[in-house]
Amino acid sequence: VLAFLTAILEAHGDQVQRFSSQHLVSFHERINLPFEKDNQVKTAPITEEQLVDVLQRTKDVNGEDPITFFEITTAAAFLAFSETKADWCLLETGLGGRLDSTNVIASPAATILSPISIDHTKFLGETIREIAREKIGILKANSPVFVGIQEPEPLELIEQRAAEISAPSYIRGQDYDVYAQRGRLVYSSPDALFDLPLPRNMLGRHQIENAGLALCVAQHLLKERLNPDALATAMKTAFWPARMQRLQAEDYSPHLRQEDELWLDGGHNPAAALVLADILGDLEERVSRPLHIIIGMMEGKDVRGFLKEFLGLASQVIAVPIPGEDNAMNPDRLADLACEMGFESESAATLDDALQISAEGRHEGVRVLICGSLYLAGYVLSLQETS
Repeated sequence: VLAFLTAILEAHGDQVQRFSSQHLVSFHERINLPFEKDNQVKTAPITEEQLVDVLQRTKDVNGEDPITFFEITTAAAFLAFSETKADWCLLETGLGGRLDSTNVIASPAATILSPISIDHTKFLGETIREIAREKIGILKANSPVFVGIQEPEPLELIEQRAAEISAPSYIRGQDYDVYAQRGRLVYSSPDALFDLPLPRNMLGRHQIENAGLALCVAQHLLKERLNPDALATAMKTAFWPARMQRLQAEDYSPHLRQEDELWLDGGHNPAAALVLADILGDLEERVSRPLHIIIGMMEGKDVRGFLKEFLGLASQVIAVPIPGEDNAMNPDRLADLACEMGFESESAATLDDALQISAEGRHEGVRVLICGSLYLAGYVLSLQETS
């Protein structure tokens, strides 16, 4: 949603600051500021010099008081934003919402709730209802809330809370609709109808939902400035790394060939797996190829819930370690779990070994998906920078 909203606002000539709660390769990715490039202002990761400066000043002010990593880095991001000209500041919450460090804006121009699913149960609660209660903590009195497609229970809580605090709500299926039709993205609301290109760099039906949510927010923020040509440009340019990102197979392994497909996604929970399986099913219908899943996961994740979505779709599962992560699941145990579920599976000592295993003993092209962890995705992308 942040990727689409950034692209939409920039396509209208606006300058955007953006804070995201995780990074893939470098911490700098979390704090994005407007920079001029090729006579255009685009959001880009904070420079090393700027980052060191705001972190040091934030640390000096905090002194010896207790503070978490996320709290001090959020404060540093706010400091950087306060000293940088921009039209919009986009903030992604951390784990939850209610007690999140980002949740200090008293009257935001908009609050956004993408689909709520089971994740981070150790911190947010075991049920979808408990998790939703944490998420809706970002709603603010009289500030509009924009709601993506939701299960009935979270939606009920969202509507109740919005009514309690007089927050105008714009809800998917009630106040706007979005769908794919004849190779196009169609967005409709009582005040607008847009026929746009499908997202070029963001595959999957879920990205149509994300685009629709961003379009609804933009319709409210930009009002009469909303331009169909700019929206079309945004659908073509919006990008977020490690979201079904196509990689050049031969760049990552000498064992893979040009006709092989190599994909990367940081998805790590059952909801993400469902989305991935849907995309891979579509790809299989277009061009049939054996699907190999290379997976690394952190301890505490729902391995069975994640992998079950690939039953009948993946012909092989190869478990790998996640370099530099002590809390990563042992690949042998991960492979054993996959085997118990009915997959042909094995473990590999390294990603390169896994890619070699995937390439062995075949003549036709193969489709490889690396998934299961944002940490693993970050490691894979870091290989691009060192190659």
